[in-house]
Amino acid sequence: MRSLIGTMVREYIARDPRTGLPISTGRRQTRKTNKKERIGPWLECTRQELHDLSTGQTEHLTVNWNGDRHTLSRADGVQGLGRLKGVWADRAHASLLLALESDDADVRVAALEVLPTVAEQRSDELFDWLSVLLDDDDVRVRQAASTCLEQAAPTFPSGVDSSLAQELRSTIAARSEPAWRGLKALTETWPEVVCDHIDELLLIDDVRLRRKASKLLRNIVQRAGAMGWDLISWALNDADAEVRRNASQTLSSLSKKEPRIAIMLTERAILDSDEKVRNNALRAIRSMDTDDSRARNLIMNGARHPNAVVRRSCIEMLPMLLVEDKLRIVATELLQTETNAELKKMLTEMTFDASIEGTEAEKNAFLSPALPVPALEREVAHAQGKAVGLGNAPPEPLRLDAPRDDDVQDA
Repeated sequence: MRSLIGTMVREYIARDPRTGLPISTGRRQTRKTNKKERIGPWLECTRQELHDLSTGQTEHLTVNWNGDRHTLSRADGVQGLGRLKGVWADRAHASLLLALESDDADVRVAALEVLPTVAEQRSDELFDWLSVLLDDDDVRVRQAASTCLEQAAPTFPSGVDSSLAQELRSTIAARSEPAWRGLKALTETWPEVVCDHIDELLLIDDVRLRRKASKLLRNIVQRAGAMGWDLISWALNDADAEVRRNASQTLSSLSKKEPRIAIMLTERAILDSDEKVRNNALRAIRSMDTDDSRARNLIMNGARHPNAVVRRSCIEMLPMLLVEDKLRIVATELLQTETNAELKKMLTEMTFDASIEGTEAEKNAFLSPALPVPALEREVAHAQGKAVGLGNAPPEPLRLDAPRDDDVQDA
């Protein structure tokens, strides 16, 4: 009966009483996980057999799986604890705790492999044991604990928070790399938690950690909101050029979602001493809406930048901002202070007015004749007594009071 009620609740759809159409209740937010269903010979065991095998009450169990006979040990029973759900969840949790403190390294490894799955039902004390086993004497257990941390991070950020922070700072690659992969996966599920970790890492003196943390800014720029903007701003002020480069790579993406924030950060990045940071800022400027007054001012100011590369990029964008008359005025002003020969040539071309300074053919292009009037329109105009062009004027009607030729001769 309980399962039937649960099914009815999941299948219930709220409907409008007048139309019978489903009522929109918003999109359900889901969290992605990287866990895959574990398979093995323990799938042939009943739940009770798995429980007894995982606790050691049954030492060995023989089953047929994939056409072969397998003798299962306690480690195999522990790996099958992920099948014990619902009313069996408490017993699976208790069995897993016993396995985590086992003297047998194989059992501890098996327990760590299934921990993320069992934690979905009950997680009490499990992550405390994970933090302990990260420093286990057995290297295989330590490796399993690092892998478990990587898998659990996207789903249980609060449970592994302190352990993750510790492993990220480890000088041992075998421990730090899984933690960094877990933190990267966490950007897709809980970006605000990743911001807290990046915030702490950017304050560390170890430049290696600051660089790795700044690389994650690209993963959170679209999801983290104001927290992400602050982190990008702080990273753009970092003493290390590579950290600033990683931060500046987010500006183009940020300009599409938060253009005003992107402009504020780009104004700082375009003045950076590092060429790659400036180039990233220029790419961001090109992706901005040039109708925005602040973006226009940023380009106009960039045309006077001390660096010739920056000036060139901004000068190339001037024709997109200004009409011809205004462009000539601005280009003339810039020519007065420009020292680069190539840029002076570019600005000179912008000041050129073909209608005044061009060749005869170019000047005559502005005086080209109008398009011919269609025959039907000429006929209508003639019927109304109107002239069409200089050579197609209708004959002037004879006036009754006009003097006659003989009267003119007599006079």
